[in-house]
This record gives sequence, structure tokens and C-alpha cells, in this order.
Amino acid sequence: MKTEQRNWTANKGWHEATNKGLNGSANLVTVFGSRAALSDPARFNEIKAFYPNAQILSGTTSGEIFNDTVYDDSIVVSAVEFEKTKIKTVKATINEYNGDSYATGAAIANQLKAADLKHVFVLSDGLKVNGSELSRGLNDALENKVTVTGGLAGDAAKFEKTLVGLNDSPSEGNIVAVGFYGDALKVGFGSVGGWDVFGVERHVTKSVGNVLYELDGQPALDLYKMYLGDKAKDLPGSALLFPLGMKVNEDAESLVRTVLAVNEEDKSMTFAGDIPQGATVRLMKANFDKLIDGAGNAAENSYQSLGSESDFAILISCVGRKLVLDQRIEEEVEAVRDILGNTPSITGFYSYGEISPLMSTVKCELHNQTMTITTFTEA
Repeated sequence: MKTEQRNWTANKGWHEATNKGLNGSANLVTVFGSRAALSDPARFNEIKAFYPNAQILSGTTSGEIFNDTVYDDSIVVSAVEFEKTKIKTVKATINEYNGDSYATGAAIANQLKAADLKHVFVLSDGLKVNGSELSRGLNDALENKVTVTGGLAGDAAKFEKTLVGLNDSPSEGNIVAVGFYGDALKVGFGSVGGWDVFGVERHVTKSVGNVLYELDGQPALDLYKMYLGDKAKDLPGSALLFPLGMKVNEDAESLVRTVLAVNEEDKSMTFAGDIPQGATVRLMKANFDKLIDGAGNAAENSYQSLGSESDFAILISCVGRKLVLDQRIEEEVEAVRDILGNTPSITGFYSYGEISPLMSTVKCELHNQTMTITTFTEA
């Protein structure tokens, strides 16, 4: 397994960070960049010229991760040559399935299914797709036998539109995935948050999918604004600083949910993933040191689940973490590097949602406000 990387900025153009001579032999290329940068078809054409034989997955971001540095308004390209592993890529558009995220996930999984399928990495539109339903469709079709990781594309903190592509300039409404096949590939994963809960526990008394209408019988948006105080005027962006911790039932592990949009007319809130009726939620707030420690813990979990050093790591962290950590943002990436060591090439992006199994199961879940890491190596 070999990797090489390069990045692009408007001021300096393309910069080649490492050159392993993979121009003709790379079979997978990941491309993460700002919406403005990736909207220009010239960038895709240049990347295709660099790696004419590769499958090219691309998505927009709320910030780009390039080894131990975090960029804005750039493009980060990582080329991988798998020497013993077969890959297959698929693309679906949410409109093909009448906006049904579950059906789209199941369709993608069914196209990738095979006896020797080892892992699936998925990259999805971050606004038009319900990440919980997408994950459930993937899980059910794969019968919870194959690990799935990935994330939802971002658009800084604008929440206007996100773009995803496969072997073409990225566009709205797409979900792309790559399947990895064979016993040679080893994959590790970890997903950890680091937020503190506060306030009283409230029950979801009315919701439909990822739209929350009532908490304890009261309009959800009104209650949320009460907690936010002066920051309520900056919704939905300010909601990234105060996600909800959710438990579907008493025995379930806690998940984090981030607000994507609010509706002043019906006082509802739309989240990146489902908020089931009957679940309990509590507001969460940032703890700087815990967020950075969480990134290190995610790296530790991915290292342990891999069982060895990795050659390539994809980091997907939430835009909310980026806004909170601000000038300290690179500390969470440095915490990951400290655990993974200097061997792996690191790429990634800040997202509108992260997809990874919980450590206790192979079934993937949509997460928000976590650092989620996928590590790869070939035996």
C-alpha cells in the first residue's frame, strides 16, 4: 500500500507534499475541499490528469485536514495504491430514490455486497440526506456484517449546499461509496466526542424522522432558544456550539445530534440524524480539553481496532468542534498524530456528520460533534 498527497490553494496553486510516483498506479483518490474551490471544474480536470486511472471521490468541507494542519478554502488530495486489495465504487443520487435516504443506503450496499467485502467508506451530501436513515439502510442491506465509516459533506458554517462527486465534478444530492475487498486489508476505526451535558433531561414528545417538534410537550425551538439566550439570534449556526445528547432508551449508548435548520413557523428543528419520539435529550456544551482528549481517544481506538500501525488515515471531525476550538483546532489533529505516529498519511475534513460503528458493534451510526477516524493498512 502506497500513498502520496498534494494540496491546492488559490494563492499558490498545487503543492506536491509527497511523490511516490503513483500517477499511473493509484487506484483510489480522495479529494476534500471548500465549496468554492471544488465548484470550479478545472480543479477536477487537473486531479484527473494527475491520476488518470484512479477512482476519484470528492466532497465539500467545513475545513480541510492535511496531515497535522487544518486549512480553509483549499483542496487536499490523497492518492492510494492498494497492492493487494480490490476496490469498487458506486454513486447514487437522493432524487433517484424520491428523497428516501434509507432506500439510497440500501441500494448502495446492495451494489457493493460480495462474500469478500471487508469495509465500506461512504461520503454523502450533508444537507439533502438523513444520515441516520442512510446508515440504517447500509446496515440492513449489509446485514451488520461489514464495517462502514464515512461522513456528510460540509459547507463551512453556511448550511447552503454541499457537493459530492465520483469521477466527475461534485454536485448536490449525491452519495458515493467505495467497497474494499479481500483479506489483505486491515481497517481500524474510532469515534469519540468530548462534550459536557448540562440542563435538565427532556423527553421527545413529537418528532418525525430528523425533525423535532416538541420536548416535554412544548415547542422545541422555543425551549432551545431559552437555553441559548443572546446566541439564539445567530441560529442555526450558533446551534453548532450547543448540540443535543440523545439516548433512544435507558440502555442505549448516547449519541450527539447537531441542528441543521430551524423553522420559525412551526417551531421545529431539523437535525443531521433522527430524533426518535420517546428518546431523551440533554443540551451539551464544549469542554476544550475534553474535545482534544476525545480526538486522541478516537485515534487510540482506531489504532487498537487495527492492531498495528496504519499507512493511511481519514479524519472526519464536526464543524461544531472547529468553531468551538477555533485557534486551538490543530491541537485535536496533533493529538491524533501523536497516537498514530509519523507513518500514516493523514487526510480528512470538517463535516456535517460522521458515520462509524460504536466500538461495541459492527453496526454503523450517524454521529455529530465527534472526531471519527478510519485507518488502513495492508497485510
